Order: sequence, then C-alpha cells, then structure tokens
Amino acid sequence: MEKLDRYDLKILTELQRDARISNQELAERIGLSPSPCSRRVKQLEDDGYILRQVALLDRKKLGLSLTAFVLIGMDRHTPERFAHFQEEIRQCPEVLECSLVTGMDADYQLKVVVPDMDHYQRLLLGTLTRIEGVSSVRSSFVLDQVISTTELPLQHLRS
Repeated sequence: MEKLDRYDLKILTELQRDARISNQELAERIGLSPSPCSRRVKQLEDDGYILRQVALLDRKKLGLSLTAFVLIGMDRHTPERFAHFQEEIRQCPEVLECSLVTGMDADYQLKVVVPDMDHYQRLLLGTLTRIEGVSSVRSSFVLDQVISTTELPLQHLRS
C-alpha cells in the first residue's frame, strides 16, 4: 500500500460522504487550491483507491422493503463447484452482496433485497435452490437497519 498523506485521506473522507461535491468545494474543505486537489483525486483514481462513484438510492421509496441475509451451504467444496455457484449468483440482481465465509454452517452469505416475501420466495425456489451444488439455504430477515453506511473507516491510516 502506498503512503497516503493527510490531504489524500481528507479527500477520501469527503468523497465518501458526498461524491457530487465540486472540485472547488472539495479543495476548500481540505485546504488545497483546486488544481492540486483535482490532480490528487485523479491520482487516487489511477492508483485504485477510488473504484467508482455511484448514486445511493432509497430502497424503500423504490418498493424494495424486504432485506434478507441468506446462508448457502454447498454439497462439495471443490473449486469447480464454487466457481459455478459464483457465476450463477452474479446473474441475480436481487443479490447485493455475496461473500465466501468461514466459521458458520454455511459456505456463502448473501445480502438480498426484494420488494416483498412473494418475490423472495420466487428467488429462493426459482433460483437459489436450483443452482447446482446448493445443499442448504437458511434465511434471516432484517427487522430494522440500525447502521447503514458505505463509508470505510480510515482512522488507521492517519499517522
């Protein structure tokens, strides 16, 4: 990891909060003039610290009121079986996250967002349980989201 200075860290912090901020305002907030600020943002993008900028949507306003965490168990632990599962699960737009996990009675943990239980049932029975190699599916449903952020903690990088 390349050394990030205090300006880089301030840029990353500010852009995590609001990526739509103008370069002028960003420069003012971090204490640089606009040209060096813009060059630093470009360098952070080129170096892969900034992957992309996205719009965060309100899922409830869009009718996506049900969030589930789904634990998937596989029948065999082979690279081919895992690769097939991962290829299939990437085709499911309802799956926001898919992680290969350890320390549970599961191989994968999914975060799924759908409009309602009917949609979830269709995803479960029509897609998830039909993926070759899936041997178990356990679902938990979110009652209330206490914390929801996309901001990564950067305090460990400060000198």
